[in-house]
Amino acid sequence: MTSVIERFGVLGVFLLMVPESACIPVPSEVTLLFSGFAVQQGWMSLSLAVLAATAGNLVGSLIAYGLGASRVLERFALTRTVVRRWERPLDRYGLRAVFIARLLPLARTFVSLPAGARHVRLVPFVALTTAGCALWALAFTLTGVIAGEAWTTVGSELGRVLLVVGGVVTVAFTLRRRRGAGQRTTASNADPGSAR
Repeated sequence: MTSVIERFGVLGVFLLMVPESACIPVPSEVTLLFSGFAVQQGWMSLSLAVLAATAGNLVGSLIAYGLGASRVLERFALTRTVVRRWERPLDRYGLRAVFIARLLPLARTFVSLPAGARHVRLVPFVALTTAGCALWALAFTLTGVIAGEAWTTVGSELGRVLLVVGGVVTVAFTLRRRRGAGQRTTASNADPGSAR
């Protein structure tokens, strides 16, 4: 990944960020932290690095959105699981779920697929995806600028933290979903009209 950025510069950042939002879990943290190091070394400007990363994420997101909308991947069990898992958040929070997912590890990689499958409105989807991806890119690129040559050490520690955060969010969401399903079942059993 670092050799791609060293060779192609801003174009390399763009190319590496496309698959990360197209359901291929390429670690954007590594790309962005090294981009920050490249900015610190004067190989590229901060604004161009963030712009390239955001544009790459947007292109990848639109690819995943299109695949979700076309439902060509529905025959794969993993795709069906991802879409089902996101149905309730998208129904409950709407477009806010897209923006929030862009700021969370793992979720940011897959949210476009169910958004396409649920036919989330495209223009707001693009706007919120761009905003969320720009914030993510700016935060990690600036961290790389500050870390300088220690970007690999910082990246390793951040990777652990993000893994924990992603795990906690996933567990919390799963527990909340199960509790909600249990409450609905209890309520329907307690409803006298349900037996008629």
